[in-house]
Amino acid sequence: MQTDVLLDRFVTALQPFAPLAVWAHGSLAGGDYQEGRSDLDLIAVLDGPLTPRTVWRLAKLHARLRAEPLAALLHCTYLTPDTADDPGRRHLTWAHEELFRRPVTPVTRRELHAFGRVLHGRAPAGLLPPVSDRELGAFVVRDQREFWRPAVDNAELWTRDVWVDLGLVTFARASVTLRDGRLITKREALDLLPGLGASVEVVEDIRSRRYGEDAAPPTEGWAARRAGLTRDYLGPAIDALVASYD
Repeated sequence: MQTDVLLDRFVTALQPFAPLAVWAHGSLAGGDYQEGRSDLDLIAVLDGPLTPRTVWRLAKLHARLRAEPLAALLHCTYLTPDTADDPGRRHLTWAHEELFRRPVTPVTRRELHAFGRVLHGRAPAGLLPPVSDRELGAFVVRDQREFWRPAVDNAELWTRDVWVDLGLVTFARASVTLRDGRLITKREALDLLPGLGASVEVVEDIRSRRYGEDAAPPTEGWAARRAGLTRDYLGPAIDALVASYD
């Protein structure tokens, strides 16, 4: 499988950095991975400060991987033992073929503890503090209230596949996490969405693009109609969810 070839090459290329651990999370660890469609979400823990020279060397490492199939989907965030404890800290990350900084959220941290896949070195429990149910729930509510709810009001965003897919799936996953304290896959989220009141037509559109073969891009008319159905559902649904837990 091309995924395994890329992961093996990546972990091997990291060895000069003496990584303490390399972990997979997201779909790759949770059993819902679709080769060529899903991102390869990784965390690497390096033993030592990320100096400017280290950052430059990591950028070169990722640049050399670009010839590999699926390399554009490989995303990796870099931690050190001194920086892993702070969930609000923004860490060096390679994603979308560039370097920037972003936090390792409580959801990602919980994923790593619950079902993280160890590709190299130590397990998450030995390097990453656990996430309490309270911390996880507070983050999920904040994410829905402060990121997704304002985004619903930006109509242009919702003509794009990625916003429809992530907006609806993230809402379903947030609903289950807040209700039951557990994390679910994207496939499970799609199964639940019609029961939560989402448009069956939109849910099946997402399912066909994620799990079907050679799904055609949406027509302009369908993209506009799908955007309206999604926004009309998500706005009130997020408001109700947040009100229940604030």
